[in-house]
Order: sequence, then C-alpha cells, then structure tokens
Amino acid sequence: MTRCLISQAEVQGFIERCMTAVGTKPHHARSLAEVLVEGDYRGHYSHGLNRLDMYMKDIHSKICAKDGEPVVEKESAATALVDGKNLLGPVVGNFCMNLAIKKAKEVGIGWVVAHGSNHYGIAGYYAMQALKENMIGMSFTNTSPLVVPTRGKECTLGTNPISVAAPAKNGDSFVLDMATSAVALGKVELHERRGDTIPEGWGCDAKGKLTEDPKRVLNGGGLVPIGGSEATGGYKGYGLGMMVEVFCGILAGAQYSKHIRTWKVTDRVANLGQCFVAINPENFAPGFTDRMSDLLSIQRGLDPADPDAPVLTAGDPERMNMAKCVKMGGIPYHIKVVEHMNKFAKDFHVSPLLPCDKIISN
Repeated sequence: MTRCLISQAEVQGFIERCMTAVGTKPHHARSLAEVLVEGDYRGHYSHGLNRLDMYMKDIHSKICAKDGEPVVEKESAATALVDGKNLLGPVVGNFCMNLAIKKAKEVGIGWVVAHGSNHYGIAGYYAMQALKENMIGMSFTNTSPLVVPTRGKECTLGTNPISVAAPAKNGDSFVLDMATSAVALGKVELHERRGDTIPEGWGCDAKGKLTEDPKRVLNGGGLVPIGGSEATGGYKGYGLGMMVEVFCGILAGAQYSKHIRTWKVTDRVANLGQCFVAINPENFAPGFTDRMSDLLSIQRGLDPADPDAPVLTAGDPERMNMAKCVKMGGIPYHIKVVEHMNKFAKDFHVSPLLPCDKIISN
C-alpha cells in the first residue's frame, strides 16, 4: 500500500484554503480543518481529509450556510437549546461544547443540545475538550439513515456515534469514540475507494444479507448495528443507536431517523441533532482522577491472551497512532485519497495542493 507522508500543518493549511475557496469564513474553515486533521492524526481516516470534498460541496451548493453564528434559543443554569443556523458541524460543535463546559464550571454539569447542525467530524473531538478542564465530556450526533435495525431491511438509523472522555492523572484519560454501527460508513467508503473488500459483519446488501463487497453496502444496502445479528447481540447496538437519537434528534427538535436526508443527497438541509455534555467531577466524590488512573491500570496490567497484543483501554490505539505520526514526522495518507482531493481542489483553483513528494510503502 503506497502512502504519502504529509505534515499536520500542511494538511491544516490545505483544508483551510479549500474551504475559503468555496466561500467559508476563515475562522469557520479553521474550525473544520482542526477537527479533520485531529481525526486523521488519531487514526480515524474515515472522518478526516477523506471527508473534505463533502464539506466543500455543501458550502459551494449553499445547502450549508457560510454566514452567521449559532444562537442560544433557550437555557437554564445547566442546560441549553442551540440553533446551529445550518452552519458547518464543527462550528456548531465548538460553540455548544464551550457552552456546556462553561455551565459545568458554574453548576457542575452542562447539557447542551443543538438542531440545525451538519456533519461535525469525530465525536471524540468535542468530548475531549472537557479533558482540558479536568472534566468528563460526552458528545453524540445523529446522522443520515445508514443502519438497518435488528429484524429490519430498511435503513432507519444513523451511525449515531457515542463519545465519552474522562480524565485520569498526569494527562492520561479514557476516550471512548465509537459508532453504534459495526463501523462508520467512512471506513466502508475508504475500502471502496482503495478497491479493497470489507470484513464480513460490517454491512449488508439491499436484501439484508451480509456482504464483503463495499459497493453493495453503499448502493442499496446498509450498515449493521454493533453486535451484528440478533443472535450475537445486534439488538444492543440497535438500542444504543436509538438512545443517541433520543439525545439528539428528539431532544433538540431536529430531524431524526428516516426523516433525515439520505447520505450525500443534498437536496435539502441536514438539520442534524447533536448533544454535548460536560460534568465536573469536583461536584462528586473526591479522588476521581486517582480512581480513573487505577481503573485504567487494572485493565492495561492484565496478562494478555496474546503476548504480542497487550490489553488496551479506549483511547490507547489513538495515542499509539499519534506517537507513530510524531515519529514519522507527519500523517501517512493513502496516495489515492491525496490524489482525489488534489484533483477536486484544482477545480476551485486552490494552490498550493497537498505535497506528494514523501512516498512511503507499508
């Protein structure tokens, strides 16, 4: 597999140039670029540079707003309802998470929901913002219907991710960031773009049968909930996806379930619902970070079933990926993804493009 090594600064600058080329405000473009680069840096390539053309199309077609800022419609000491004004998801997400953290500092918890939002990148980006204040952070979003419920054939739920971040001692943390489907759709898209098959259990075809062909999943099929079939616990993933919908589309008064527009069909605004939570452990039992560190140590200290595969906790794979990027001196991107984005950016006269001079093979 041929990859191209690109520095974070180069990718950040390229994304900002692309977004401003289609009319995005510079500070909004920066917010989006930071989320996408963080996604790639953490190893979530399905939610990084791979998504750039989608955001550009949304702004260029005016289906996503480029002017204005989110507005608080209703609030109490600990809660708020926000109108995202159909702005870029990261703009709405940052506004809401900052507000949740502010409320948590004042009263111990902040619970903020938004309607009128758009795709916001990795959910973990927002949950992790609370870690900087030594708080627990949570973030959820609904998405276009891509998941087939247990016993069903039609896609009526999104990948509806869940993220929970909790601080431990010395900068350590627990960072759960997961879709409630077996995988995020972007991972299927990446395999399709590379010409690779997908593992069985990621998705099904139009008839509801499991398939290893990403094209069949993307064309008339759907993703499978966490757990897969009913016999292997798929109804639990289905239930978690519904829970996210309660927190997002239902609580915020946004679109929900099959009422959300079809993925990548931009005939109408997305009006996604999102939820952001910050909790201050200081308002609860003392010694939170000490116990968190112990909890993490218990799991990591286990004797592994495979000596070459140590027991990890949520957030550890991402830390390992970031360390690898630091050692390499950049983020390794699949050459086809870089070529695709450069070709797309050329149509908008973006310059300079992403560099392709540092080629690595793995």
